[in-house]
Amino acid sequence: MKFHSPQKLRTIAGLIGARFIGPEDFQVLGTNEIHRVQPGDIVFVNHPKYYDKALNSAATIILIDKEVDCPEGKALLVSDDPFRDFNRINTHFTRICNFTEELHDVEIGEGTHIHPSAVIGNHVKIGKNTLIFPNVVIGDRTVIGDNVVIQSNTVLGGDAFYYRKLNGNFDRLISVGNVVIESNVEIGNGCTIDRGVTDSTIIGEGSVLDNQIQIGHDTVIGKKCLIASQVGVAGCCIIGDEVTLWGQVGIASGNTIESGTVLLGKTGVNRDLEKGTYIGMFAEDFKTYLKKEVKLRNLK
Repeated sequence: MKFHSPQKLRTIAGLIGARFIGPEDFQVLGTNEIHRVQPGDIVFVNHPKYYDKALNSAATIILIDKEVDCPEGKALLVSDDPFRDFNRINTHFTRICNFTEELHDVEIGEGTHIHPSAVIGNHVKIGKNTLIFPNVVIGDRTVIGDNVVIQSNTVLGGDAFYYRKLNGNFDRLISVGNVVIESNVEIGNGCTIDRGVTDSTIIGEGSVLDNQIQIGHDTVIGKKCLIASQVGVAGCCIIGDEVTLWGQVGIASGNTIESGTVLLGKTGVNRDLEKGTYIGMFAEDFKTYLKKEVKLRNLK
């Protein structure tokens, strides 16, 4: 999430009641999750296991629960609860409505048809010649390109599935990102595409999604991908161009799938994959799998 205008370190520290380490006028441009951070962003970390990853990331402001050595060219915000204060920052700069207010400011392109039963949130942009079927729900800040088809009961821009355990309960990290559907995309019935926590969940130009597909927060799907029914992609994944995911494929969070890859039905992914064809619970190379099956069947 980028702020509407650059902020100063002392301003952000005052907003959340944190101590800061670094020049008081150090420039802060926005917030982001560790997988998507850029220079000028705040990233939060609240466990020593992840200190090094956060401190050495592209983020230049680290919201942290303990004072540590600050890397050169960066700044720290020291908080007793970085998770809570990350939410405070995000909701201060992004208005959260969740269909409780109708502010609208919706842009709709020429030739677009939206069924009257569809529900559209605030600050939504929809391009030209797009077709939106009955009972579609489009959350705040969603951006949809030209010549897009979105079939019935699909939800774009639901909250990210991102929680921590706090005092025996689950505490949500509030989603202030959005969903971007590029031009010439087709999305089937009953799909759910979560908005980014702080960035965009993106479906690339020309991609086609079947029915009942779940795409997690901040995931980027490339161009001209083909995704079959009941696929589940967790948050913060990067899927290249012209990737094919057949039915019931499951991809764990934070993994990257190289362009041109094919995942056969029910393949499970728990690591980054180079271009190839894969099958099985742990994404085994398909040719290797076939050779193994032949050997097993020839055993006497």
